[in-house]
Amino acid sequence: MDLGDGETDPRPVNESDGMPILTSPTRHHLGGTLRAIYEDTFDTQPIPDGQIDLLLRLRHKERDRRRVG
Repeated sequence: MDLGDGETDPRPVNESDGMPILTSPTRHHLGGTLRAIYEDTFDTQPIPDGQIDLLLRLRHKERDRRRVG
């Protein structure tokens, strides 16, 4: 991926969509970190409808990618 000024991003890229490929350890680390940050703040509050819609769209996209790949 071109970062400008002749620099390139060393992370591997999924050629089909141009997004960086997240390895399993990276996903695990990010997930754990996000859970730790938001665990206390969101455990006591209901999930807003907008967030539920986003989660459902993400789930559908994941399912579609699994079917294709």
